[in-house]
Amino acid sequence: MNSKKVNWIFLSVILMHFAVVAAISLLGQFFTWTLDIVPNFILSQGIILIPALLGVYVSKENLFQLAGFRKIKVSTVFKIFLFTFLSMPLTALINMISMLFVDNTVAAISGDVLEAPFLVMLFIIGIFGPFSEELVFRGIVYQGYRRSGTAFAAMLLSALLFALMHMNFNQAAYALVIGVMVVLLVEATGSLWSSMIFHMVFNSQQVCLMYLSDSLTGGSGLEEAEEMLTQNTLLFMISGSLIFAAAATALAACVLVWIAKGEKRENALRAVFAERKRGKLIVRQETGRGTEQADIIKESANRPEKMVTVPLLIGIVLALSYMVLETILMRLVAL
Repeated sequence: MNSKKVNWIFLSVILMHFAVVAAISLLGQFFTWTLDIVPNFILSQGIILIPALLGVYVSKENLFQLAGFRKIKVSTVFKIFLFTFLSMPLTALINMISMLFVDNTVAAISGDVLEAPFLVMLFIIGIFGPFSEELVFRGIVYQGYRRSGTAFAAMLLSALLFALMHMNFNQAAYALVIGVMVVLLVEATGSLWSSMIFHMVFNSQQVCLMYLSDSLTGGSGLEEAEEMLTQNTLLFMISGSLIFAAAATALAACVLVWIAKGEKRENALRAVFAERKRGKLIVRQETGRGTEQADIIKESANRPEKMVTVPLLIGIVLALSYMVLETILMRLVAL
Protein backbone atom coordinates (compact mmCIF):
# COMPACT_ATOMS: atom_id res chain seq x y z
CA MET A 1 0.00 0.00 0.00
CA ASN A 2 1.39 3.40 -1.02
CA SER A 3 0.13 6.97 -1.39
CA LYS A 4 -1.18 6.47 -4.92
CA LYS A 5 -3.40 3.58 -3.87
CA VAL A 6 -4.53 5.47 -0.77
CA ASN A 7 -5.57 8.43 -2.94
CA TRP A 8 -7.64 6.16 -5.18
CA ILE A 9 -9.29 4.72 -2.06
CA PHE A 10 -10.24 8.21 -0.88
CA LEU A 11 -11.68 9.16 -4.27
CA SER A 12 -13.65 5.89 -4.28
CA VAL A 13 -15.07 6.72 -0.84
CA ILE A 14 -16.24 10.15 -2.03
CA LEU A 15 -17.77 8.78 -5.25
CA MET A 16 -19.48 5.99 -3.31
CA HIS A 17 -20.88 8.57 -0.91
CA PHE A 18 -22.33 10.55 -3.82
CA ALA A 19 -23.84 7.40 -5.33
CA VAL A 20 -25.48 6.36 -2.05
CA VAL A 21 -26.85 9.86 -1.37
CA ALA A 22 -28.27 10.02 -4.89
CA ALA A 23 -29.85 6.57 -4.57
CA ILE A 24 -31.46 7.39 -1.21
CA SER A 25 -32.75 10.71 -2.56
CA LEU A 26 -34.33 9.03 -5.59
CA LEU A 27 -35.94 6.34 -3.46
CA GLY A 28 -37.28 8.98 -1.11
CA GLN A 29 -38.68 11.05 -3.96
CA PHE A 30 -40.40 8.29 -5.91
CA PHE A 31 -41.29 5.80 -3.19
CA THR A 32 -41.49 8.05 -0.07
CA TRP A 33 -38.85 5.80 1.51
CA THR A 34 -36.52 7.00 4.26
CA LEU A 35 -33.55 5.35 5.90
CA ASP A 36 -33.67 5.03 9.68
CA ILE A 37 -30.77 6.26 11.80
CA VAL A 38 -29.32 2.82 12.64
CA PRO A 39 -28.99 1.50 9.06
CA ASN A 40 -27.89 5.01 8.05
CA PHE A 41 -24.92 4.86 10.41
CA ILE A 42 -24.05 1.31 9.34
CA LEU A 43 -24.22 2.32 5.68
CA SER A 44 -21.97 5.33 6.30
CA GLN A 45 -19.32 3.05 7.77
CA GLY A 46 -19.67 0.67 4.83
CA ILE A 47 -18.96 3.56 2.47
CA ILE A 48 -15.48 3.98 3.93
CA LEU A 49 -14.78 0.34 4.79
CA ILE A 50 -15.58 -1.29 1.46
CA PRO A 51 -13.22 0.76 -0.79
CA ALA A 52 -10.45 0.59 1.82
CA LEU A 53 -10.65 -3.17 2.31
CA LEU A 54 -10.87 -3.73 -1.45
CA GLY A 55 -7.75 -1.60 -1.87
CA VAL A 56 -5.88 -3.70 0.68
CA TYR A 57 -7.08 -6.90 -1.00
CA VAL A 58 -5.99 -5.75 -4.47
CA SER A 59 -2.61 -4.72 -3.04
CA LYS A 60 -2.25 -8.21 -1.53
CA GLU A 61 -1.35 -6.67 1.81
CA ASN A 62 -1.64 -8.29 5.21
CA LEU A 63 -4.24 -6.03 6.84
CA PHE A 64 -3.20 -6.95 10.37
CA GLN A 65 0.44 -6.05 9.73
CA LEU A 66 -0.36 -2.95 7.67
CA ALA A 67 -2.71 -1.50 10.29
CA GLY A 68 -0.31 -2.18 13.16
CA PHE A 69 -2.35 -4.15 15.70
CA ARG A 70 0.39 -4.46 18.28
CA LYS A 71 0.10 -5.10 22.00
CA ILE A 72 0.32 -2.19 24.43
CA LYS A 73 0.79 -2.17 28.18
CA VAL A 74 -2.23 -2.19 30.48
CA SER A 75 -0.91 0.96 32.12
CA THR A 76 -0.82 2.61 28.69
CA VAL A 77 -4.55 1.98 28.27
CA PHE A 78 -5.30 4.04 31.38
CA LYS A 79 -2.96 6.78 30.16
CA ILE A 80 -4.85 6.83 26.85
CA PHE A 81 -8.09 7.37 28.78
CA LEU A 82 -6.48 10.35 30.51
CA PHE A 83 -5.09 11.68 27.23
CA THR A 84 -8.53 11.41 25.63
CA PHE A 85 -10.34 13.36 28.34
CA LEU A 86 -7.62 16.04 28.38
CA SER A 87 -8.05 16.40 24.60
CA MET A 88 -11.79 17.00 24.82
CA PRO A 89 -11.70 20.69 25.88
CA LEU A 90 -9.79 21.59 22.70
CA THR A 91 -12.20 19.71 20.43
CA ALA A 92 -15.14 21.28 22.26
CA LEU A 93 -13.63 24.73 21.73
CA ILE A 94 -13.15 24.10 18.01
CA ASN A 95 -16.70 22.81 17.80
CA MET A 96 -18.02 26.02 19.35
CA ILE A 97 -15.92 28.18 17.02
CA SER A 98 -17.28 26.30 14.00
CA MET A 99 -20.81 26.89 15.27
CA LEU A 100 -20.29 30.62 14.67
CA PHE A 101 -20.45 29.79 10.95
CA VAL A 102 -22.29 26.46 10.55
CA ASP A 103 -24.82 24.38 12.47
CA ASN A 104 -23.85 21.69 14.96
CA THR A 105 -24.29 18.47 12.98
CA VAL A 106 -24.45 16.21 16.02
CA ALA A 107 -27.18 18.35 17.57
CA ALA A 108 -29.08 18.34 14.29
CA ILE A 109 -29.35 14.54 14.25
CA SER A 110 -29.72 14.12 18.01
CA GLY A 111 -33.50 13.75 17.74
CA ASP A 112 -33.15 10.74 15.43
CA VAL A 113 -30.37 9.26 17.56
CA LEU A 114 -32.39 9.51 20.77
CA GLU A 115 -35.28 7.60 19.21
CA ALA A 116 -33.06 4.51 19.01
CA PRO A 117 -32.17 2.36 22.06
CA PHE A 118 -29.20 3.64 24.04
CA LEU A 119 -27.16 0.41 23.88
CA VAL A 120 -27.65 0.15 20.12
CA MET A 121 -26.37 3.67 19.48
CA LEU A 122 -23.56 3.23 22.02
CA PHE A 123 -22.34 0.21 20.06
CA ILE A 124 -22.72 1.76 16.60
CA ILE A 125 -21.37 5.25 17.38
CA GLY A 126 -19.10 4.38 20.30
CA ILE A 127 -17.59 1.05 19.21
CA PHE A 128 -18.26 0.05 15.61
CA GLY A 129 -17.80 3.51 14.07
CA PRO A 130 -14.45 4.26 15.76
CA PHE A 131 -13.16 0.76 14.97
CA SER A 132 -13.90 1.05 11.26
CA GLU A 133 -12.75 4.67 10.95
CA GLU A 134 -9.47 4.04 12.75
CA LEU A 135 -8.86 0.90 10.73
CA VAL A 136 -9.25 2.92 7.54
CA PHE A 137 -7.71 6.29 8.36
CA ARG A 138 -4.93 5.40 10.80
CA GLY A 139 -4.45 1.75 9.85
CA ILE A 140 -4.60 2.01 6.05
CA VAL A 141 -4.50 5.67 4.98
CA TYR A 142 -1.86 6.93 7.42
CA GLN A 143 0.35 3.85 7.11
CA GLY A 144 0.08 4.03 3.32
CA TYR A 145 1.17 7.67 3.32
CA ARG A 146 3.83 6.87 5.91
CA ARG A 147 5.47 4.46 3.49
CA SER A 148 5.56 7.10 0.77
CA GLY A 149 6.71 10.21 2.62
CA THR A 150 7.53 11.81 5.94
CA ALA A 151 5.53 11.01 9.06
CA PHE A 152 4.61 14.68 9.45
CA ALA A 153 3.19 14.95 5.93
CA ALA A 154 1.40 11.62 6.33
CA MET A 155 -0.11 12.84 9.61
CA LEU A 156 -1.46 16.08 8.12
CA LEU A 157 -2.76 14.46 4.95
CA SER A 158 -4.49 11.57 6.73
CA ALA A 159 -6.04 14.03 9.21
CA LEU A 160 -7.33 16.15 6.31
CA LEU A 161 -8.95 13.15 4.62
CA PHE A 162 -10.45 12.06 7.94
CA ALA A 163 -11.96 15.52 8.33
CA LEU A 164 -13.34 15.63 4.78
CA MET A 165 -14.82 12.16 5.19
CA HIS A 166 -17.42 13.65 7.56
CA MET A 167 -18.75 15.73 4.65
CA ASN A 168 -19.72 18.74 6.81
CA PHE A 169 -17.71 21.69 8.08
CA ASN A 170 -18.75 21.38 11.72
CA GLN A 171 -17.45 17.87 12.32
CA ALA A 172 -14.57 18.36 9.89
CA ALA A 173 -13.20 21.20 12.03
CA TYR A 174 -12.59 19.15 15.16
CA ALA A 175 -12.03 15.88 13.23
CA LEU A 176 -8.94 17.50 11.72
CA VAL A 177 -7.50 18.06 15.19
CA ILE A 178 -8.51 14.59 16.35
CA GLY A 179 -6.80 13.15 13.27
CA VAL A 180 -3.52 14.75 14.33
CA MET A 181 -3.91 13.67 17.96
CA VAL A 182 -4.54 10.01 17.20
CA VAL A 183 -1.65 9.80 14.74
CA LEU A 184 0.66 11.09 17.47
CA LEU A 185 -0.87 8.50 19.79
CA VAL A 186 -0.22 5.73 17.26
CA GLU A 187 3.40 6.83 16.94
CA ALA A 188 3.74 7.08 20.73
CA THR A 189 2.51 3.50 21.21
CA GLY A 190 3.31 1.83 17.88
CA SER A 191 -0.19 0.35 17.88
CA LEU A 192 -3.49 1.08 16.18
CA TRP A 193 -5.27 -0.10 19.32
CA SER A 194 -4.34 3.18 21.00
CA SER A 195 -6.16 5.36 18.46
CA MET A 196 -9.15 3.01 18.55
CA ILE A 197 -9.36 3.33 22.34
CA PHE A 198 -9.14 7.12 22.06
CA HIS A 199 -11.87 7.27 19.41
CA MET A 200 -14.14 4.83 21.23
CA VAL A 201 -13.88 6.75 24.51
CA PHE A 202 -14.42 10.06 22.73
CA ASN A 203 -17.53 8.92 20.84
CA SER A 204 -18.96 6.93 23.73
CA GLN A 205 -18.88 9.90 26.06
CA GLN A 206 -20.72 11.95 23.42
CA VAL A 207 -23.46 9.32 23.19
CA CYS A 208 -23.75 9.09 26.98
CA LEU A 209 -23.92 12.87 27.34
CA MET A 210 -26.56 13.07 24.63
CA TYR A 211 -28.87 10.60 26.35
CA LEU A 212 -28.12 12.02 29.81
CA SER A 213 -28.89 15.55 28.64
CA ASP A 214 -32.12 14.36 27.06
CA SER A 215 -33.11 12.67 30.31
CA LEU A 216 -32.29 15.67 32.49
CA THR A 217 -34.03 18.19 30.23
CA GLY A 218 -37.17 16.13 29.89
CA GLY A 219 -36.63 15.33 26.22
CA SER A 220 -36.12 18.89 24.96
CA GLY A 221 -33.06 17.66 23.02
CA LEU A 222 -29.80 19.19 21.88
CA GLU A 223 -31.29 20.62 18.70
CA GLU A 224 -33.64 22.89 20.64
CA ALA A 225 -30.82 23.92 22.96
CA GLU A 226 -28.64 24.90 20.01
CA GLU A 227 -31.43 27.00 18.50
CA MET A 228 -31.48 29.05 21.72
CA LEU A 229 -27.78 29.88 21.42
CA THR A 230 -27.01 33.37 20.16
CA GLN A 231 -23.76 34.60 18.66
CA ASN A 232 -23.02 36.57 21.82
CA THR A 233 -23.61 33.49 23.98
CA LEU A 234 -21.28 31.44 21.81
CA LEU A 235 -18.59 34.11 21.93
CA PHE A 236 -18.88 34.22 25.72
CA MET A 237 -18.58 30.43 25.93
CA ILE A 238 -15.59 30.44 23.58
CA SER A 239 -13.75 33.12 25.55
CA GLY A 240 -14.39 31.23 28.77
CA SER A 241 -13.09 27.97 27.29
CA LEU A 242 -9.84 29.31 25.83
CA ILE A 243 -7.68 29.13 28.96
CA PHE A 244 -9.16 25.81 30.07
CA ALA A 245 -8.61 24.25 26.63
CA ALA A 246 -5.03 25.55 26.48
CA ALA A 247 -4.20 24.15 29.92
CA ALA A 248 -5.83 20.78 29.21
CA THR A 249 -4.05 20.50 25.86
CA ALA A 250 -0.69 21.21 27.48
CA LEU A 251 -1.36 18.46 30.01
CA ALA A 252 -2.45 16.15 27.19
CA ALA A 253 0.90 16.74 25.48
CA CYS A 254 2.68 15.78 28.71
CA VAL A 255 0.63 12.60 28.96
CA LEU A 256 1.48 11.80 25.34
CA VAL A 257 5.20 12.01 26.14
CA TRP A 258 4.55 9.89 29.24
CA ILE A 259 2.87 7.26 27.07
CA ALA A 260 5.79 7.26 24.61
CA LYS A 261 8.31 6.81 27.41
CA GLY A 262 6.28 3.95 28.88
CA GLU A 263 6.25 2.19 25.51
CA LYS A 264 9.90 3.15 24.85
CA ARG A 265 8.97 5.08 21.71
CA GLU A 266 10.20 8.59 22.51
CA ASN A 267 12.35 8.60 19.37
CA ALA A 268 9.42 7.52 17.18
CA LEU A 269 7.24 10.32 18.53
CA ARG A 270 10.04 12.85 18.15
CA ALA A 271 10.69 11.68 14.58
CA VAL A 272 7.21 12.77 13.48
CA PHE A 273 8.36 16.38 13.65
CA ALA A 274 11.78 15.76 12.15
CA GLU A 275 12.36 17.61 8.88
CA ARG A 276 14.50 14.93 7.27
CA LYS A 277 12.99 13.03 4.38
CA ARG A 278 12.28 9.35 4.68
CA GLY A 279 15.54 7.43 4.34
CA LYS A 280 17.60 10.55 3.73
CA LEU A 281 20.55 10.09 6.08
CA ILE A 282 23.35 11.48 3.92
CA VAL A 283 26.53 12.61 5.64
CA ARG A 284 29.17 14.27 3.44
CA GLN A 285 32.52 13.70 5.09
CA GLU A 286 34.61 14.16 1.94
CA THR A 287 34.74 16.66 -0.90
CA GLY A 288 35.22 16.14 -4.58
CA ARG A 289 33.18 15.43 -7.63
CA GLY A 290 33.06 11.66 -7.12
CA THR A 291 31.70 11.94 -3.59
CA GLU A 292 29.04 14.47 -4.60
CA GLN A 293 27.81 12.21 -7.41
CA ALA A 294 27.53 9.26 -5.03
CA ASP A 295 25.54 11.39 -2.58
CA ILE A 296 23.10 12.51 -5.28
CA ILE A 297 22.45 8.92 -6.33
CA LYS A 298 21.81 7.90 -2.76
CA GLU A 299 19.47 10.83 -2.17
CA SER A 300 17.52 10.12 -5.35
CA ALA A 301 17.09 6.46 -4.42
CA ASN A 302 15.58 7.40 -1.08
CA ARG A 303 13.41 10.24 -2.33
CA PRO A 304 9.79 9.93 -1.06
CA GLU A 305 7.04 9.22 -3.55
CA LYS A 306 4.70 11.95 -4.63
CA MET A 307 1.87 11.93 -2.07
CA VAL A 308 -0.53 14.38 -3.72
CA THR A 309 -1.86 12.98 -7.00
CA VAL A 310 -4.76 13.78 -9.34
CA PRO A 311 -7.25 11.31 -7.74
CA LEU A 312 -6.60 12.91 -4.33
CA LEU A 313 -7.15 16.43 -5.67
CA ILE A 314 -10.37 15.35 -7.39
CA GLY A 315 -11.60 13.75 -4.17
CA ILE A 316 -10.80 16.84 -2.10
CA VAL A 317 -12.52 19.18 -4.58
CA LEU A 318 -15.62 16.96 -4.72
CA ALA A 319 -15.82 16.70 -0.93
CA LEU A 320 -15.40 20.44 -0.40
CA SER A 321 -17.94 21.21 -3.15
CA TYR A 322 -20.46 18.92 -1.49
CA MET A 323 -19.88 20.53 1.90
CA VAL A 324 -20.24 24.06 0.51
CA LEU A 325 -23.38 23.18 -1.44
CA GLU A 326 -24.94 21.48 1.58
CA THR A 327 -24.20 24.53 3.77
CA ILE A 328 -25.76 26.88 1.21
CA LEU A 329 -28.86 24.72 0.84
CA MET A 330 -29.32 24.51 4.61
CA ARG A 331 -29.08 28.30 4.88
CA LEU A 332 -31.68 28.70 2.12
CA VAL A 333 -34.02 26.24 3.83
CA ALA A 334 -33.60 28.10 7.12
CA LEU A 335 -34.71 31.31 5.42
